[in-house]
Amino acid sequence: MTSKITAKSAKEERFMKCDLVQELNFLVARMRSLGSARANHALKPLGLKVRSYSVLSLACSDIIPTQRDLAEFLALDPSQIVPLVDGLETSGLVSRIPDPSDRRSKVIVATAAGRKLYTQARKITRQNEDETLEALTPQERLQLRDLLSRVALADAE
Repeated sequence: MTSKITAKSAKEERFMKCDLVQELNFLVARMRSLGSARANHALKPLGLKVRSYSVLSLACSDIIPTQRDLAEFLALDPSQIVPLVDGLETSGLVSRIPDPSDRRSKVIVATAAGRKLYTQARKITRQNEDETLEALTPQERLQLRDLLSRVALADAE
């Protein structure tokens, strides 16, 4: 076991010297990739992944989003949203209902089963976030959340 740890540390040390680790886009993408992989693994027993969890979370909110809203906010192509909503709907977790403000559109709302599952999933994602960010102090976590929110949601305002 020790040789495995030593070999991994040497390998990581080698990569820490490259220019790429100074690029914010790379660091954010790597953090997202690692965080999503961990979250997908943690959510698997519930039959969810990060993207389906995101849709379910928004469906449980008071926002009452359309599929177009989901695509825009989650920065996904609309063609990616349809199968996510279809899967959640087939599982009885969300429903598509006519948008009260535009009957041509459908809004996505959580069912009672969806809300119950979301509550369980939210606990898992919070725990997963704690594990992912364990190297940071509570204050650093707040600062990171604030900075990422300002950058990631700048065009949503």
